Amino acid sequence: MAKELLWHGKTEEEVKEMDMKEFLGLVPSRQRRSLKRGLSEQQKKLMANIEVGGSNIKTHCRNMIIVPKMLGKTIKIYNGKEFMMLSITLEMLGHYLGEFSHTRKTVSHSSAGVGATRSSKAISAR
Repeated sequence: MAKELLWHGKTEEEVKEMDMKEFLGLVPSRQRRSLKRGLSEQQKKLMANIEVGGSNIKTHCRNMIIVPKMLGKTIKIYNGKEFMMLSITLEMLGHYLGEFSHTRKTVSHSSAGVGATRSSKAISAR
């Protein structure tokens, strides 16, 4: 039997029906305080696009907190170079959009370049 996915003891359907006041009681204090202050103009525009139900939602707004209205939506978030596709799931509630679109890649070093070290003079530069 498959285990049912819950968020703070609530199923996805219950979370989607949840009002904002109830949602604020379940998120951490940092997110709660941020949402209580109100949304910025950029965040309001993003929420309007989500409520309309557009299929190609692109945003630079990485500081938007994921709320229940976003569940099941696909949003493209800018990481400084390109838009990264993000599908919103139940576990993402209360997190920021920017947490899921990394701005830096992992560094994979190879051998040093020619002239980088004193010993590289002995290496032939093909």
